[in-house]
Amino acid sequence: MINYLRDQVVSATTSLFSHGPTPLENTLDYRGDRGLLGPDSISWRVIGDTAAFVGGVRALLVQAAHPEVVAGVEQHSRYRSDPFGRLNRTSFYVTETTYGSQPEVEAAVAEVRSAHRPVRGESARGKPYSAAHPELAAWVHNVLTDSFLVAYQTFGPERLSVLEADQFVAEQATIGALLGASPLPLTANELSEWVADHPALCASADQANATAFLRNPPLPLGVKLGYRPLSDAAVSTIPSRITNILGLRPSPARSHIGGAVVRSLRWTLGSSPSWHLALVRAGAPVPPGLFRQPLPEDAVEMIRATNTTRSETSD
Repeated sequence: MINYLRDQVVSATTSLFSHGPTPLENTLDYRGDRGLLGPDSISWRVIGDTAAFVGGVRALLVQAAHPEVVAGVEQHSRYRSDPFGRLNRTSFYVTETTYGSQPEVEAAVAEVRSAHRPVRGESARGKPYSAAHPELAAWVHNVLTDSFLVAYQTFGPERLSVLEADQFVAEQATIGALLGASPLPLTANELSEWVADHPALCASADQANATAFLRNPPLPLGVKLGYRPLSDAAVSTIPSRITNILGLRPSPARSHIGGAVVRSLRWTLGSSPSWHLALVRAGAPVPPGLFRQPLPEDAVEMIRATNTTRSETSD
């Protein structure tokens, strides 16, 4: 019975991220390309772990605390008719910019910049906004970086050192710079303080609507079984000032359940197959025991060809 319930939660959770285009679909066309960050980066480790599921949900919640950002979402997004869409678009963008070859990184950034260009208007408090504005782009980007880091430090397989956490933030800042975001904190402490103490945050009707939707989206019961524990885990990691703005109450008990779901996903799924695929494309060593999901057949063929070449060279 326990195994059945675990499998149901795992299936429901992974289905949340399978309603959009497949990231890195043609990445093996760029054999040898190490991407923007590379196999030795901290980002490949952090975003490749199942704790990133919590980070993605946390980011959407915290981003809603900024009245101008959430106004853009309310006025220009189709998230009510397509509840999976924004989560999947965020997941696709993060995967492409983190693990993609250089051409894939550039294409993902260009697509986001193009999508942001027409997103402009006025928030509920009467302030104009533009998604392309450096400060609003910075809020979205920095919250995403902070959320992935906090989720990993809370629910990951181990804690990063101070130097590793700072390196992760600096790596992600290189992506933010491509988007034209500014300012971009370069250490974990600076980033955490920048997000928690941001002066533009306040409650709004748009924020209340978005938060209510994110906490209880109209999902099938089976899918909600996977989503709700991740959402509860995400809320438990948000700074108290921001949970107050969002009208959320963290629950330690429900956070523990969310942590158990993350551990179950890690045990069942292993690390991200996108990380595995990027290592194969880059020709980098694949750490043993991390990956449990099968690679595409063309990736398997590439590994075979590489191993054959190495064997012939050694002979």
